[in-house]
Amino acid sequence: MASAISFSDANSGFQAGIINGPANTEFHYHAPPERPETPPNPSIIIPFSRDADFVERGTILDQIDQKCAVLGSRTALVGLGGVGKSQLAIEYAYRIRERSPDTWVFWVHASNATRFEQSFKDIANCVKIPGRQNVKADIFQLVHDWLRNESKGRWVLILDNVDDARFLLDNQPSTSASVSKPLREYLPQSENSCILITTRSREAALKLVEPYDVIAVDPMDITHALALFEKKLGVQEDNKEDIAELVTVLEFMPLAIFQAATYITERWPRCSVRQYLEQFRKSDSKRTSLLDYNGGQLRRDREAKNSIIITWQISFDHIRQTRPSAADLLSLMCFFDRQGIPEAVLRSRGKEGNDQGDRKERDDNDEWDGNEVHSSQSSQSDEFEEDVMALRHFSFISVNTDGITFEMHSLVQLATRKWLEAYGQLEKWKQQFITNLCEHFPTGEYENWVVCQALFPHAKSAATQQPEEQSSLLEWATLLNHAAWYTWRRGRAADTQELAAKSAKARKKVYGQDHEDTLSSIRTLALAYSLGGRWDEAEELEVQILETSKRVLGPEHPSTLISMANLAATYKDNGQWDDAEKIQIEELQICKRVVGPMHPDTLVSMSNLASIYNKQGRWGDAEELGLKVIEAYKRVLSDEHPDTLVSMSNLASVYSNQGRWDDAEELAVQVMERRKKNLGTDHPDTLTSMNNLAFTWKAQGRNVEAIGLMRECVWLRERKLGPDHPQFIASSHYLADWDAEQGEAHPPAHEGVVEDAGT
Repeated sequence: MASAISFSDANSGFQAGIINGPANTEFHYHAPPERPETPPNPSIIIPFSRDADFVERGTILDQIDQKCAVLGSRTALVGLGGVGKSQLAIEYAYRIRERSPDTWVFWVHASNATRFEQSFKDIANCVKIPGRQNVKADIFQLVHDWLRNESKGRWVLILDNVDDARFLLDNQPSTSASVSKPLREYLPQSENSCILITTRSREAALKLVEPYDVIAVDPMDITHALALFEKKLGVQEDNKEDIAELVTVLEFMPLAIFQAATYITERWPRCSVRQYLEQFRKSDSKRTSLLDYNGGQLRRDREAKNSIIITWQISFDHIRQTRPSAADLLSLMCFFDRQGIPEAVLRSRGKEGNDQGDRKERDDNDEWDGNEVHSSQSSQSDEFEEDVMALRHFSFISVNTDGITFEMHSLVQLATRKWLEAYGQLEKWKQQFITNLCEHFPTGEYENWVVCQALFPHAKSAATQQPEEQSSLLEWATLLNHAAWYTWRRGRAADTQELAAKSAKARKKVYGQDHEDTLSSIRTLALAYSLGGRWDEAEELEVQILETSKRVLGPEHPSTLISMANLAATYKDNGQWDDAEKIQIEELQICKRVVGPMHPDTLVSMSNLASIYNKQGRWGDAEELGLKVIEAYKRVLSDEHPDTLVSMSNLASVYSNQGRWDDAEELAVQVMERRKKNLGTDHPDTLTSMNNLAFTWKAQGRNVEAIGLMRECVWLRERKLGPDHPQFIASSHYLADWDAEQGEAHPPAHEGVVEDAGT
C-alpha cells in the first residue's frame, strides 16, 4: 500500500520502522500556493538608457509613429547592420513612454530562440504573471495570454535583431516544459498592441509583416551625419571640412561614424580628424584596421559587435550558410567600382565552374537537346535572380533604375574583401573579377566607346588590384591596355600613362621586353607621352619599339606598321617633317600592299601624310590627298567618326594656309561642333578645333570673337592638359599678343581654355 506522509509547513516525507516485506512508497510534492501579487503599473522594460545625443533623421520616426498608431499593427525597420535601426527603436520606445505613461513597452532580444525565451521570462516577471515560477510553466503561453488580455492596457513589443526568422517560424527546442507551436504564434494579434521589429533582412521582415509595413532605414544624409559625429566627438574640432570629408568616406553610416568619433576621442590630442582621414586613405588594410575598432557602445546588444566590419561579416556568414551562390555573387561584386556594376559581367562566372566538366570532350554520337539547353539557361537565370534577391534583402546591394546594373556601399565591399581574406578566398575572386571584366572590355576604338565608358570605372578599380597568378596577370595587363587605348582616344593623357605603364610592366615580367604584347603596351605608353606633349620621350620609346618590331616581328607585320605611323606622327609634332615624311611614305606603301588601299589603317596613313605635307608648305599636295581621304572615310566609316573629323580638320588648316578663310571657317565650324557633341568640350581634338577656328576668325578681322574663343581654349587647355603642355603655352602666348593688340592686359591663365594644338 502506498504511504503518503505529510508534515507541517509543506514538508513531506516517508518514515518506516522494521519492514519484513516489500514496501511501496509514493511521494507527493505540494508546491506552496503563490501569494497574490499586486499588479504593477505600466512601465518600460528596455535594457538601454535613452541617448541624449540622438539625432533626428528626417521623417523616419514620424513614419514609425504613423504605422504603430494603428492598433494591432506590426511594423519592421529594415536596413544594413550599423545603420541605426535599434537606435531608432530605442528612441521610439522612450517617446511612446513619454506620450503615453499608461502604455507598456517591452523589449525582446530576438536574435535566437534562447534569448527570445529569456526576454519572455523577463516580461513575465516584470508584469508578475501568476504561475510563471512553476518549473513546468509554458512561459510563452503565459505571456501570450497576458498580452491578449485587453484589460492589461495598451502595449508595444519591440523585437530587436530578427535577422533570421526561422526560429520563430519552425518548432524549436526550448527549455520551457512545453512548446507546442512555432514561436511566432505566441505574438498575439491584439487590438491593444503594436509590434515593432528591427532586422537586417527584408526576407525575414516579410515573414512577419506585410510589405507595406516595412520601413527602409538608409544611411544618414550629410547634415544628420555631421550632427551625430559632432555630438559623439568628445573634443572640440573646428575643421568642418575635414569632418564633412570623414563622414562622407564613412558613407554616412551611424555605427562607423560612432566608431571614428570614439577612436579619435580616446586618442586625443594625438589623433585628430585630419590624422584619422590620412590613415584611412592609406590602404585597404589601414581602413579595415580602423573600421575593426570595437569601441564601447552603450546602446547595442551585448551580442552585437561595435565594429561595423564584424557586424557585416556576421551577415556574410549567414548568407554563406543559407545560400552559398549568393555569397559567391557578393564575393565577385566587391572588386568592382561601387556604382554601375553590370549584370552581364556578373553573369560570366564560367571559370569558377566545374573544371572537370569544362574539359570533358563531347562524344560525336551525342545530340544537342535544345530543350535541355533552354532549361539550363532558364535555371541559371532563376538562380541569379534568387542570389540578387538574397543580397538585396540584406541591403548589401541595390538595383539601379535601368534594371541591369547594381550598386554597393564601398565599405561593404571593403568588409567583403576582408572576409574573403579571412577565408583564404580573396585571390580566387579577384582573378574571377579580372577574367570577367577582361572578357567584356573591348578595344578603345570609336565604335566601342559606349561599352568602354560604362566599364571604365571598373577597369580603374582593377588597376589597383594586381593579381598574383601568372595567367590572371596577363588578363589584367590586357584589360589595362584596352582601357588605356580607350582613354588615349578620349584625350586623357594621365589615365593612359598610368594604365599603359602598369600593363607594360606586367607583360614584360611574364613575356619579356621583345614580345608583341609587351611592345603593344609600350606603344600605348608612348602615345600617352605624345598626348601629354612629352614628344622627346615619346620619340625615344617609339624608336626602340620600331627597331624591336622590325627585328622580332618583321617589317610588314601590322604591329610594325603601327609603330612606323606613330613615330612619323611624333616626328611631325617635333617639327622633324622630312623624317616624318620618309617614314610615313614607306609605311603607307606597305599598308596599301598588305591590307589594301581602302583599309582604315591605310586611310589613317594617308591622312597623316596629308598633314605632313601641310606642315611642309606643300598645300596643293595636302589638299588633293586630304580630299581623297575624307571621301574614303565617309564611305568606309561615317561623317561623325573621329578619324573623319581629323582629316576634315587638317583640310581646314590647309585652306587657312592658302588664305581661303571662308572655306576654312565653314569646315572648321562643322568639325568643332561635331567634336563637341561626340568627344566633349574639353577633348584635346575639340580644343584644337577651337584654337584653329580662333585663328581663322582673327584672320577675317573678327577680333572680338577670335579672342573670346581663344580665351576659352586657353582656359580649357590649362585645366585639361596642364600649364606645362606645349599647346597650352602656345595658345597662351597667342592670346597675350592678341590682347596686347587690343590694348588689354593679359588675363590670368585660369580665364583661358585648354586643348591640344592644331594638326
